[in-house]
Amino acid sequence: MTSRRRFAATLLGAAALAAAPAVWAADNAPIHLLVGFPAGGGSDVIARLLTDKLQAELGRNVLVENRPGAGGQIAAQLLKAARPDGTTLFLSHDHTISILPQVVKKPGYAPQEDFVPLGGFATFVNGIAVSPGTPVKTVGEFVEWVRARGGKSAVGIPAPASTPEFLVQLIAKRYGLDLVAVPYKGSAPMMADMLGNQIPTGVGSVQDFIEYQRAGKLRMIGVLGGQRQDAMPDVPTFAELGFKGLEDTPFYGIWAPKGTPAEFVRRFSQALEKVVALPEVRKGLTDLGLTVGYMTPVQLEQRERAYTRVWSRIIAESGFQPH
Repeated sequence: MTSRRRFAATLLGAAALAAAPAVWAADNAPIHLLVGFPAGGGSDVIARLLTDKLQAELGRNVLVENRPGAGGQIAAQLLKAARPDGTTLFLSHDHTISILPQVVKKPGYAPQEDFVPLGGFATFVNGIAVSPGTPVKTVGEFVEWVRARGGKSAVGIPAPASTPEFLVQLIAKRYGLDLVAVPYKGSAPMMADMLGNQIPTGVGSVQDFIEYQRAGKLRMIGVLGGQRQDAMPDVPTFAELGFKGLEDTPFYGIWAPKGTPAEFVRRFSQALEKVVALPEVRKGLTDLGLTVGYMTPVQLEQRERAYTRVWSRIIAESGFQPH
């Protein structure tokens, strides 16, 4: 190779190296925040609460992009296929990250291999609620009501093979009932059927039920977790009712595709930490029934792994076979 060619090659190599840290898109490019559930559901409301403040902190547009279907699986697959340039992120809770990969043979993604955690911002609890036409006010009354109907009843869940579905199984086993989990494509359509008395009961996250609980349109009769929730202190925990072993709480976080530059991860995580600390954001998330608390990328990954281990045992004991 001539000295001139060698010099040109050196320049090209230097240019490539100089561009390498800036793999992510220009700072003014919009960020698309994928949400794997329909508009109007709990995850969607939370995403929209965060995006305005994230936009101000990052100095760029952050757009919520609802890609519902298969319990968040479609959105997760889109994240895996996205360019790791900081323009496509994923807001999710435990179901798509920790549960779904254990109950689907080929989910099309592996969170710990394909995703990079950017940070967490809250935990929450699941609970059971009854429709306005269901004449019960406590878990005990619910059990007796089902027994009076032959011991069988339908219970709505926001997604198949989800934590709520396994909770339905555990509740049924605990009280000797034949409860049939009816899966929906997200919490919003489940809420619609509950409000219309098309289904008597539902199991889902507190943030799905809380506004209807406050408005007197639905009644929550029990929540999981180790303590009562500040947003609904009158609703007892299943632990109080003698139902132990379900104190571990699900989580919310944001992820990017594998290969996203460490500098973008750092910048976004710092922005998320500042946003979560804002009084109006904390209040908004708390009012939705969440327990607010920032988690670093490392802490979110640790929580994800721990939660996955807990539910792998519960899923195995249930006899569920991945499909």
